[in-house]
Amino acid sequence: MTPKKETSEGQPGWALVTGASAGIGREFCRQLAARGYSLVLVARRAERLRALAEELRDRHGTQSLVVTADLSTTGAAAAIAARVNEEGIEIDFLVNNAGYGQPGSYHVSDWPTHAGFIQLMVTVVCELTWRLLPGMQARGRGCIINVASVAALAPASAGHTLYGASKAFLVKFTESLALENAPKGVRVSVLCPGFTYSEFHDVNGTRAMISKLPAYMWQQASDVVRCALDNASSRSPRTVLVPGAYYRFVVFMNRHLPWLVSRVTARNARHYRVTE
Repeated sequence: MTPKKETSEGQPGWALVTGASAGIGREFCRQLAARGYSLVLVARRAERLRALAEELRDRHGTQSLVVTADLSTTGAAAAIAARVNEEGIEIDFLVNNAGYGQPGSYHVSDWPTHAGFIQLMVTVVCELTWRLLPGMQARGRGCIINVASVAALAPASAGHTLYGASKAFLVKFTESLALENAPKGVRVSVLCPGFTYSEFHDVNGTRAMISKLPAYMWQQASDVVRCALDNASSRSPRTVLVPGAYYRFVVFMNRHLPWLVSRVTARNARHYRVTE
């Protein structure tokens, strides 16, 4: 692939999406392509990325650069940035979406498993942002969306110990970045969806468990992503975005009646978390 290396002023440029092969990440790619962006598709599964690149080309005439990477390994972010630079691509839109859940209590998994989780969920987000942000600042434009979870804003529960913690880190990280970069023309926001239909729960083996949750707790990836992109392009974007009335209510209650939400969470965590 030889991508175009120049973008007309005022026209969408290149967007990079991690975790692009499925779920919310794939939906980000589809909606960004529909809005005119070219895509750098990053994930481990090359065949899925190539299929998505073909889909985006056929449907929207979109250029795509496929970059296969295991983000749980050291050096992944540097390798991605190097590949983008080699192709002469300037990233104007970064979606740090890749993620997964590590089920069970903290002591059940060995340390290398936890280290890989932290690498992907926290370190890669920070490093990839650090590597691509200076270009956005120099051009005076850009957008970064970090995909967290409503778990970052709700009481912690037993099981999946590092998941909520890693997402809470992203919220604080994003809030600071947004304040630092607003004067430089770069918009930064964090998306905190609730339970969303995707492969997320198939991968961590909790599909049967969480499928018992009521329908009102579920969101469609297309709605979540549309909310995030509309927010990013609005005149006054929210830094912390929680899609869906139900989850906004949960966050509101946690803010004003934290003791009640904590009790409900502790009692019901076994229905959607592996706690052993």
